[in-house]
Amino acid sequence: MCAAQNPPKLDRASALFVDLDGTLIELASRPELVRIPSKLPALLARLDEALSGALAVVSGRPLKELDRLLEPWKGAAAGVHGSERRRTEGTLERAKGGRSARALARLRPRLEAFAARDPGLFVEDKETALALHYRAAPRLESEICAWARRLSRKSAASLRVIEGDRVVEFAAPFPHKGSAIEAFLAEPPFRGRLPVFLGDDESDEDGFAAVNRLRGISIRVGPLAETRAPFALPSVAAALLWLEALF
Repeated sequence: MCAAQNPPKLDRASALFVDLDGTLIELASRPELVRIPSKLPALLARLDEALSGALAVVSGRPLKELDRLLEPWKGAAAGVHGSERRRTEGTLERAKGGRSARALARLRPRLEAFAARDPGLFVEDKETALALHYRAAPRLESEICAWARRLSRKSAASLRVIEGDRVVEFAAPFPHKGSAIEAFLAEPPFRGRLPVFLGDDESDEDGFAAVNRLRGISIRVGPLAETRAPFALPSVAAALLWLEALF
C-alpha cells in the first residue's frame, strides 16, 4: 500500500523511534557530506526528556557516526540496522559476526572492484555491513540492482540486500531495525509504551512491520511509495515540523 494518512498527535506515553538519513536530515551525494540542521540535537534532547528517555535513533549508520553527527545528544540508538545497540543507560550490545562476517569478507573485494569502474560509485564499509552508493551515478541503477540481486541469491543464507535511495547495502539477515525496536521495547524506559517509528526507505520496512504488529504508529517520510506504514509525512522538513509540535 502507499501511506497517505497524516500521523496522529502523540502523547508522553509513546516510545519514539526515528531513522536519521532521509528522515531527519536530507540525503547527500556521500554520507559524510550531509548537513545536520542546527536545531536537531536540541530537538532530540527535548523529545528525549519529554518521553523520559523513551527515544531512540535507529539508523543504518554506525553508532560512532550517529554520535559525531548528533553531538551533544547521545541517547539510546541502534546502528548498522540493529547490529549494534546502545541502551538508554549507555550499555552496548553488538551482534556476533559469524557466517555473515565471512560472507562480507568474501564480498568486499568484489564490491570494491565493481565500484572502481565508475567515479560516481563508492563503497562504504561499516564493518558489519557494506553499502554501494551510486547517488552520483544514477544512470547505473538498474545494472547495480540486478547485480546486487544476483549476489543476494547466491548468499541468501548469510546476507541480505537492502535497496535504499541510490544505495544498495549488504548486511546480515538478522538483526534488523525491526528486531532492534523490539529489543528496546522489552526494556525500560520503552517497555509498555506505544511504539512510533519514522523512516523513509526500504531499510525501514522491518521497523514498520514490527511496530504494526504491536499496534503502534509507523510513518513513512518522503514521496508516496509502496510501504507497510499507514501514515506519511511528505518530506524531512515536514517530519521535523511534526516532531517539533509534539510536546
